[in-house]
Amino acid sequence: MGAWPGKVILGLTGNIATGKSVVRKMLEHLGAYGIDADALAHRALAQGAPGYQPVVDTFGQWILGQDGQIDRSRLGRVVFADAAALAQLEAIIHPFVRQAIDLLVRRAPQKVIVIEAIKLLEGPLKTACDSIWVTTAPIEVQAARLVQKRGMTLEGARQRIRAQSPQEVKLAQAHIVIRNDGSFEDTWRQVLAGWQKVFPGVSVEPERGTPAPAHQPVVERAGPRQALEIAELVTRLSKGRHSMTRADAMAAFGEKAFLLLRVDGKPVGLAGWQVENLVARTSDVYLEPGLALSEPMKVLVEAIERASDELQCEVILMFLSPNLARQESVWNALGYELRAPQNLGVRAWQEAAVESMPPGTVMLFKQLRKDRVLRPI
Repeated sequence: MGAWPGKVILGLTGNIATGKSVVRKMLEHLGAYGIDADALAHRALAQGAPGYQPVVDTFGQWILGQDGQIDRSRLGRVVFADAAALAQLEAIIHPFVRQAIDLLVRRAPQKVIVIEAIKLLEGPLKTACDSIWVTTAPIEVQAARLVQKRGMTLEGARQRIRAQSPQEVKLAQAHIVIRNDGSFEDTWRQVLAGWQKVFPGVSVEPERGTPAPAHQPVVERAGPRQALEIAELVTRLSKGRHSMTRADAMAAFGEKAFLLLRVDGKPVGLAGWQVENLVARTSDVYLEPGLALSEPMKVLVEAIERASDELQCEVILMFLSPNLARQESVWNALGYELRAPQNLGVRAWQEAAVESMPPGTVMLFKQLRKDRVLRPI
């Protein structure tokens, strides 16, 4: 992997369904740059990507779907029932993932990097980490999450859990342990305590927008401390159609970030967005009724794009209400175009769109960079 001068590397691991991604998101709220190694592994399997042909050659054509892509559920039935097969797959994919991680870390402007990887401790990546964070949850909680969130059968969930090393093996190597079976607020308190242990004396206050002239819109990055303000704003601007409590807002921080739009200090708009697998997805956009759309939306979207660019995103997907999407002149000026998920061209982008697009919304698309991590070869 090589050294990364000037970077502090937090290695985040834990067994399946112990809440690793939630903790990574929390660390991102505190200023870390997050990398999801499992998502990079999925990218390495995409048709034309470097891991595709070696995996097909090893496991056979039967793992392919009708579209020619590797069907991960078929592949999973083999490798999670056979330790030798899983080791074969990892030997093919992990070197590509490490190369991608190295590229992302070197390009990231952030000093603190959090790398989420389920096999972090079993490979060379462990030696590059300055602090090891491990999430844990009772086995019955893991199984329930897999059934509820991934649609697995109970037996299938138990098979996935049994295929991994005991949680105690990872916990014995941890610098920070996050017990992730309570409320979001309980997990957030543990993450804050861990952050302050690694970075004593470093402020955890949310970013504030730069001062703006009177009556001009300004954007600030909101943090969990502003959960109540976010909940009240969403409830008010949606006229109750999306009623949100403080607890709802706190839970949302486990998946996304929020940008607040203010005029003269008063909140007049909000965008909720998330970055996964180098794709930025904006699914919550609210503006004060009667507010002229052009300038406020420009300020809000440009803030999302700056943050997405810092996170090395390849594209932005904007999921909007039909009313907002109809303002074509505004969106054309900002460089967005109407797209359907199936017309995005890149498998990772298509999957992100299908997973995230709320019912009744319209998708707008903008490509931020031409070079892609683990691009087809």
